[in-house]
Amino acid sequence: MEAYCFKDRKKVQIKNPQQVILKNGRPATKGVCPICGTQVYRIGKA
Repeated sequence: MEAYCFKDRKKVQIKNPQQVILKNGRPATKGVCPICGTQVYRIGKA
């Protein structure tokens, strides 16, 4: 699954993806950018 990394300004493959529920109740996938190591999110079901 891909997510947009704001630090690298491009789409990257999510490393260590986890399914999470945001505060507003929406599902999301949370992971780590393999290039820079920052957290990336992809909102919506996978």
